[in-house]
Amino acid sequence: MSDATMESTVPAAPKSSLHRTDARTRKRHAAEKRFKAYGIGAIAIGLFFLVVLTVSIIRSGLPAFTQTVVSVEFTMTQEQFDAAEGQLFKTKAYSAAFNEALVSTLREKGLEVETDAAAFERILGKTGGTLREYYRANPEALGEEVDFELSASSRVDGYMNGRVTRDSMEDSRFLEAADLDIVDALIDAGIIKETFNWNFITGADSGVDNPGGAGIGAAVVGSFFMMLVVLCLSLPIGVAASIYLEEFAPQNKFTDLIEVNISNLAAVPSIVFGILGLAVFIQFMHLPQSAPLVGGLVLTLMTLPTIIISTRASLKAVPPSIRDAALGLGASRMQAVFHHVLPLAMPGILTGTIIGLAQALGETAPLLLIGMVGFVARGYPEGFIAGFTDPNSAMPAQIYTWAARADVGFYEKAWGGIIILLIFLLTMNILAVILRRRFERRW
Repeated sequence: MSDATMESTVPAAPKSSLHRTDARTRKRHAAEKRFKAYGIGAIAIGLFFLVVLTVSIIRSGLPAFTQTVVSVEFTMTQEQFDAAEGQLFKTKAYSAAFNEALVSTLREKGLEVETDAAAFERILGKTGGTLREYYRANPEALGEEVDFELSASSRVDGYMNGRVTRDSMEDSRFLEAADLDIVDALIDAGIIKETFNWNFITGADSGVDNPGGAGIGAAVVGSFFMMLVVLCLSLPIGVAASIYLEEFAPQNKFTDLIEVNISNLAAVPSIVFGILGLAVFIQFMHLPQSAPLVGGLVLTLMTLPTIIISTRASLKAVPPSIRDAALGLGASRMQAVFHHVLPLAMPGILTGTIIGLAQALGETAPLLLIGMVGFVARGYPEGFIAGFTDPNSAMPAQIYTWAARADVGFYEKAWGGIIILLIFLLTMNILAVILRRRFERRW
């Protein structure tokens, strides 16, 4: 064989090699790096806004957990009590007696201030009602020294935490610039101090002129009873409907229509469910207005589509081999579903249920339409059954009520209520993760 023949049979050198990256491959690698950079940038931006939101909520809401109180040792004699009860304006007499004791305390500490009843009322609010209620409930305290801690007005509380300053404040019926001299004297005497506001966590809503006495405790109880109704109704109904549609229902136009309507209901605005609840449960069925029972029924209707969709997805995620194996061993269709498929789908079912409950816990519009507004929550229910039927509010409705009021002090209460609501939501989501890890099985 000649050299020319041998050269013609040698294969040509490959244009590309595993050891050499061509231009097209370099372009794909560069595009992949850019895509990763975009993803990392999107996550960083999301985390940045999350941090900003969290810091804003905490910074604005923490003042709601503290309160400015005036601590005074006060002694009311039997003669003062009888004289106050004998007057036409009883609370005014109690306030006058307390003001005299406060002035005496300042003088004992070597502080002389120009005071009048109107100035004390602007600083302390109307103390007469609180004192009268205490001594009528505790007549044995007459003649004894009692240490009272009375909440200061919202303007004084703002002055203590820096929200109100001498430069920015203007004289009004709530507080005058001259009143700050009295406040400074009370601070120097150790009479005014800041304490943890337990009443905000355990108390009920107050009047529009008393943000310092407002609490979210009654609304928390209302949300609790409302969530009991949602859980007891939405979980069994939603799971039963999902099992039937996914495992037993025939595939026809009727079931297709039901599935389409369930998907559409999951996207219906919540205010529509509120209108439905107002028309059906209150106006037609005459259930008690503003009751957690009605709120729970409305939120059940709103939560059912979410639970049905998540439960069906969990049932569908179970491998068909589980069903086939159970049927092959002689189990009935129902035994295969309830003994094998349902336990394996339980993590997803529990996760979807808790997420649906968390969504219902934060709804406001349907509760406002059925009357569960903040000012109806005046106290705790007197019994378990009364917790479902007595008028009450819920946390999101209470927060909305505070945010709609004119006094700036209620804004801090609204931010503080948001913190408590977020704690509940985070707890429910953490519980969903724990339950999913606890019941999850791998195959």
